[in-house]
Amino acid sequence: MGTAIASIVTAGGNDVEFVGRDTQDINGDIVILAVPVHAQAEIVATHGAKLAGRTVVDISNPLNFETFDSLTVPADSSAAQQLAAQLPDATILKAFNTNFAATLPSRTVGGVPTTVLIAGDDDAAKSALSAVLTAGGVKAVDAGSLRRARELESIGFLQLTLAASEKISWTAGFSLHA
Repeated sequence: MGTAIASIVTAGGNDVEFVGRDTQDINGDIVILAVPVHAQAEIVATHGAKLAGRTVVDISNPLNFETFDSLTVPADSSAAQQLAAQLPDATILKAFNTNFAATLPSRTVGGVPTTVLIAGDDDAAKSALSAVLTAGGVKAVDAGSLRRARELESIGFLQLTLAASEKISWTAGFSLHA
């Protein structure tokens, strides 16, 4: 997902910096955590202070990958809301979790532009991410407050389980068109 997202960001004329375990500095205003949900705790522990004041985008789907039958967060919460509690000095957005990696570089799903749904409580942060994405050739839609991350994670859960059971392809996805 990191490479697929980077293709959109760079296509729009923006710089991308990949951050690894040994990275000392984080330079971007928007940091996209293209990692599984279980890796977020280590990132918060290692880089939490460096994320203060930045927009942090959670792309995870907190799916029980052993059983593929449930989300791993409480029914009234989301991975993004839990991340927001762990990083109170950062602005948390939820995005990309309803997109498969194959639909990002192609920028299409079923012949229409790929749609990235964005949830968060900071309108300026959502607008900034939307501008980066639309410059890169995909559609960005404000899905509402960070509380909507729960529904986005449910959509991601459904898509992943359908693809894993071969009921849809990994090039399928979510798109909006008028």
